[in-house]
Amino acid sequence: MLLSLEPRGQQSRAMLWFSPLLAALLTLVSGSLLFMALGLDPLLTLHTLLVVPVSDLYGVSELMIKALPILLCALGLAVAYQARIWNIGAEGQLLIGALAGSAVAVNVIDVDSRWVLVLILFAGTTAGAAWAGLTAWLRTHFNANEILTSIMLNYIALNLLLYFVHGPLKDPAGMNFPESAMFGDASRLPLLSEDVRVHAGVYFALLALVAVWVLLQRSFVGFQIKVLGLDKRAAGFVGFREKGLIWLALLISGGLAGLAGVCEVTGPLGQLVPQVSPGYGYAAITVAFLGRLNPLGILFASLLMALLYLGGESAQMTLNLPQAITQLFQGMMLFFLLACDVLILYRPRLKWRWGRRQMATVPGAV
Repeated sequence: MLLSLEPRGQQSRAMLWFSPLLAALLTLVSGSLLFMALGLDPLLTLHTLLVVPVSDLYGVSELMIKALPILLCALGLAVAYQARIWNIGAEGQLLIGALAGSAVAVNVIDVDSRWVLVLILFAGTTAGAAWAGLTAWLRTHFNANEILTSIMLNYIALNLLLYFVHGPLKDPAGMNFPESAMFGDASRLPLLSEDVRVHAGVYFALLALVAVWVLLQRSFVGFQIKVLGLDKRAAGFVGFREKGLIWLALLISGGLAGLAGVCEVTGPLGQLVPQVSPGYGYAAITVAFLGRLNPLGILFASLLMALLYLGGESAQMTLNLPQAITQLFQGMMLFFLLACDVLILYRPRLKWRWGRRQMATVPGAV
């Protein structure tokens, strides 16, 4: 038996949307085998991971809170990735957005004005965009690889946040804990209900979802971004400005990540802490590809990723599984997604051959 991959000639539309489902199924199967190897009941463990966290209204609300920053970051990454600009810095842009918004919030704790929250959100969003602008500047002026520059800026952003939360922004009355003072009521995003922790940041996520869809599917700028991603030379021939589109894509990407960060500190956290993000920016990369860079697909993928975060916490508390189980599932899902994506361009074929001579006559046989 000989397994070969034959070029399809053109992309398979069916496999384009089926491969994420196949990757999710393979992740579940691999996870079940792993749980069996650890001596756990796979069905019970998967139930704890995927069902228990959303078994009541409070769990669903927590799912929405977890999905919000992932969705915002992934939508921004989708814009950049459509132009083949590989921004890996959403995590750093989120942290900088949280830091900038917190720097404003701790200085206006006693101010009671509806414009305070607007100023904080603007500061966080602008800071995230500016941080992504560093990557755009290095790319357009020095042709620096955006993968390397954006990922290195993540570590700079993390250490800046740690410096400020241990120093200038540290709460003097916080018993020496590395955290800022609690924000004032005017600096907090309002809750949608008193019974749950879901806040008004959900509206920002839905607005961003619609805006990105319109940008990519119904605007001329979005068309230019797609053309740049498909063929940079063709985009230049028809007069599309490559540098301008790079700046635009990265600023949108960084701005949405910064908004995600400032929504975290003004929403469920209410202060700046070192653990602002458990890796939302990195998870958003998987979500963007899992959703096929389509805003609607990204919405469902972000809910799935948020469920893995909640399930990981539930499994840690009830089954004594390590916290790394969430990252393990994220890694397996990305691995299987990349593997299944081969089927978009290639069709697998099983060929039966008897005898070494017959196999030797088959072109390309091993």
